[in-house]
Amino acid sequence: MLSEVVDDQFITRYRALLDAEDEAFDELEHAYEEGDRAHFDADLTAWRAALERKLSYLHHLGLVSPPALTH
Repeated sequence: MLSEVVDDQFITRYRALLDAEDEAFDELEHAYEEGDRAHFDADLTAWRAALERKLSYLHHLGLVSPPALTH
């Protein structure tokens, strides 16, 4: 049941994962706007990793299907 999974510990961990994803996306956005391809590629990798960590956490708790990001 969802109410058994969502507690203070879940909220704290999920918020940290969301913040990490948001920060990585901000860096990606800046690299894109500046036309900096090298930083864009690195930031895209960092953003995907942050997103995968979030999805893996949710999957581990049984809240989403296994993460399957494709290239």
